[in-house]
Amino acid sequence: MSLPLLVAIVALGIALSVAAVHFTGGSKTATLIGADHAMSRFAEDFPDEIAMVVRLTADARTAFLDIGRGRIGIVHSIGDCFLTRIVTPRDIAVLNAGDANTVSFRLADFTWKGGRFRFASATDARGLLKALERQHTHSAREAA
Repeated sequence: MSLPLLVAIVALGIALSVAAVHFTGGSKTATLIGADHAMSRFAEDFPDEIAMVVRLTADARTAFLDIGRGRIGIVHSIGDCFLTRIVTPRDIAVLNAGDANTVSFRLADFTWKGGRFRFASATDARGLLKALERQHTHSAREAA
């Protein structure tokens, strides 16, 4: 078999595999239907935690839950599944406010680094930023 024919067969095989995964739902991104869905999904992994406030991002891919004692619960979609975390004061490495509706942060956790999150409401963005700043400032004082 000639090399160009072999390359064409391999390329076609890869393209068909990617198309099959995509069209069977493999590239689907999970979204949160609302605050109740976020609380329900978070409760699957952390059944003893109760959310007092839920803030959903504008794209409905991430929810931040105030769960008390200076902790924030996170429900974030990765592919067609959800990752859940509880952020403690020591987890926040970098915290930035973008425009009025955007908050970005980086976590010290190597399994999920955080990201940039845009909210439909500037109030939600400010509320999350305020909660994370309190934690970030507190952790900076502990480290000193």
